[in-house]
Amino acid sequence: MTSADLDHRLAALGRPFRLIVTGGGTGGHTYPALTAVRTTAARLAGVGVELDVLWVGTAAGLEARVAEREGINFTTVQTGKIRRSSNPLGMLTAANIKDMGRVPLGAAQARRIVSDYRPDAVLSTGGYVAVPIGLAAKLCRRPLVIHEQTVRLGLANRALARAATRIAVSSESTLPLLPDATRAHAVVTGNPVRPEVFTGRRDRALAALGLRGFSPLLPTVYITGGAQGSVQINTMIRETLPWLLFNANVIHQCGSTSIDEATEYAARLPADQRGRYHVTAFVGPELPDVLALADLVISRSGAGTIAELTALGKPSVLIPLASSAGNEQEHNALHLQDAGAATALVKQEATGERLRHAVAPILASPELRARMAQSARGLGRPDAAERLTDVLLSVAAR
Repeated sequence: MTSADLDHRLAALGRPFRLIVTGGGTGGHTYPALTAVRTTAARLAGVGVELDVLWVGTAAGLEARVAEREGINFTTVQTGKIRRSSNPLGMLTAANIKDMGRVPLGAAQARRIVSDYRPDAVLSTGGYVAVPIGLAAKLCRRPLVIHEQTVRLGLANRALARAATRIAVSSESTLPLLPDATRAHAVVTGNPVRPEVFTGRRDRALAALGLRGFSPLLPTVYITGGAQGSVQINTMIRETLPWLLFNANVIHQCGSTSIDEATEYAARLPADQRGRYHVTAFVGPELPDVLALADLVISRSGAGTIAELTALGKPSVLIPLASSAGNEQEHNALHLQDAGAATALVKQEATGERLRHAVAPILASPELRARMAQSARGLGRPDAAERLTDVLLSVAAR
């Protein structure tokens, strides 16, 4: 079906397009769903159709707060969270057994929600809350699209893969990892990135953060451990900071628990280095401008971070969170390293000395940074939200 044919069918719908979104628990599941909702609403508005959205999640999850902020209708289902262990017997915990007892109730609630709402399509972005709604979509014969943000399917999406009408994945590397029975239904869309990420400007970052001591002759490094910061990354940076400031300007987002210590340390730096080091607890609306200014990013390797770095074409040194579900952050980091877009420091390699060895050649060579940036852009899909919207609308129009 061509895009024009799809738009014609949508325009003839004669009522709002009904979409159920499920998934959440973390930003990695929640924000791609939100970006897809916004993009789908804009696409439908272009043909004169409204979007009616119901988000199904948990009351304590991030998705509940996001839905309320966005004015999206929200409801909950009972669900069980599986706390994983490398030892199968280690999963037989009281908490797991208790949560599994909620599954039948959640399944009944989910089927009632889908049956009553009669969505044109259901979008699942993962997280344990997505499973009952995804299965209910299959039982109620409603088109189900699951979206996977990481290289390997997460636990919830693996459970839903056979029930899905289409499986939208973020990377070509995911396709060979899918079972034969589901690979035929897969499509590479990329991971939706907030559109504001593409609006950054270097000059605005300098003004917004008051970076008067930054040298235009040196590259700029942006260091982040995520919204809460990372003690591991902060420790590694402390070990190598004097050397780093000799070779670069540094913006360091360290998290609220480390800001006092980091600020005190910064105050003791020599005056010339102190002007090239900006430490902050949190980077908010100015993040697009900070990313525009950055020549190198040192960070974790969560799915959202990877999507932004590749969409923008940013060289990176990635330090995966060892406790990430299914070791997904290490898989993400090694995927970028294999493509020449990043250097990955995994497990025992994550030391201050190893960080210095990883960063040094990148800072010393504009040519290397350019090659890494080109490789990152080769992996990026800045139109991922539009691609995912096409999949959602096309399954509904079949």
